[in-house]
Amino acid sequence: MEIGIISFSRRGYELGEKLRTGLEERDCQVSVWGKGRFSSDTAYQVEESVGQWTGNHFGTLDGFIFVGACGIAVRSIAPYIRHKTVDPAVVVVDEKGKFAISLLSGHIGGGNRLAQTVAEIAGAQPVVTTATDLNQVFAVDMFAQKNGCYMADMKYAKEISARLLEGKPVGFYSDFPWVGDLPQGLVHGEQEEKPELGIALTASFREHPFLHTLYLIPRVISVGIGCRKGTPMKKIEEAVRYAGNQLLIPVVAFEQAASIDLKKDEPGIVDYCRERQIPYVTFSAEELNELEGQFTPSPFVESVAGVDNVCERSALRACGKGRIVLRKTTRDGVTVALAMKKWSPVF
Repeated sequence: MEIGIISFSRRGYELGEKLRTGLEERDCQVSVWGKGRFSSDTAYQVEESVGQWTGNHFGTLDGFIFVGACGIAVRSIAPYIRHKTVDPAVVVVDEKGKFAISLLSGHIGGGNRLAQTVAEIAGAQPVVTTATDLNQVFAVDMFAQKNGCYMADMKYAKEISARLLEGKPVGFYSDFPWVGDLPQGLVHGEQEEKPELGIALTASFREHPFLHTLYLIPRVISVGIGCRKGTPMKKIEEAVRYAGNQLLIPVVAFEQAASIDLKKDEPGIVDYCRERQIPYVTFSAEELNELEGQFTPSPFVESVAGVDNVCERSALRACGKGRIVLRKTTRDGVTVALAMKKWSPVF
């Protein structure tokens, strides 16, 4: 997590440095900024207004810690707030380190967790006002963020929180074995009266277990790709989308793309991965041939690449321990296969 700390007095700066040390020990990247007449060799000086400084960093930092009054923080962040799914965490701590207040993006952005951490470092009282936290009720958005899942519908997320706060059951369906106890309020399996509202933890939209289903999509799919030299990105994209559509697997479930090392600089694949912001990994023919199992063979591919199948083998190799969920599909000369890694969410 990349965090910016800004303070407005000598005492605030000293607390900011204490927070920097504690956060860096917790593997955060921290920059300390000062707005005021005090000087320091380790703090950046803020020459512009605090509002301008906030705007300059709002899209780049994962979290802000304002060491000072809440009003300063509120006025500074107000013009830049967009949505809880994209806003950074914002925490305010007074310069004496008595209270650490989660001000913005408490769940998805990690504001509540950051406030707890700041309080722990400073010896402060954490102030968290989110209803699910106050009532110790399962928060689906925090669960999704913790487990790296895409949440398909924020409206349903709010309805689930409201239902749990009222003490009403919410259904839970999962394609994956989970670690930990199912939180109170979530019901799994066959019920005499199945809840109309529920959560589906799955990499595919094929299942629709509840009348109103909130899909949580983990990034567990490796996409194996084979193609002719010079295949344009558009054809790569269309072939991958075609493969995903066979099982109703959305692109948000893709963790990475993979191929043979002969294709490590293939522009179409490289550009596709860059646009989708997913890693691209390649393997040698020897590494792909080491895999055991049944693969769709191609004598032509073997004569050129030294391995009988590129897309299936590279997808499976990339995901580690896992399984192929879609064997080779072909579209416009591009071959695509999908493999799913072994994965478990943690409560």
